[in-house]
Amino acid sequence: MSDCLSPLTAARFTVVAEAYPGLLSRVLEPFARRDLTPDRFRSQREGALLRTEIALDAMPVEMLHLVAGNLGQIVGVIRVEAMEGRHIRLVA
Repeated sequence: MSDCLSPLTAARFTVVAEAYPGLLSRVLEPFARRDLTPDRFRSQREGALLRTEIALDAMPVEMLHLVAGNLGQIVGVIRVEAMEGRHIRLVA
């Protein structure tokens, strides 16, 4: 029996925001709410700004724009970039 599950894709999000306490936990929240665990996470302060990159090797395609939208709604976020990689289909 083979069931096609939701298509998966590699994804990388870049968030540029005003650096303030609590920002990193707010950036991770949209992933946690959807049971997504990032494979890579990097954050670097650039003066008054904080650049954060979050990468997932496989996430459901339909969640990409939802997560990007949630990231853009965080107070202090200036820019969000979401890049989609290759599509992966899992067959059970």
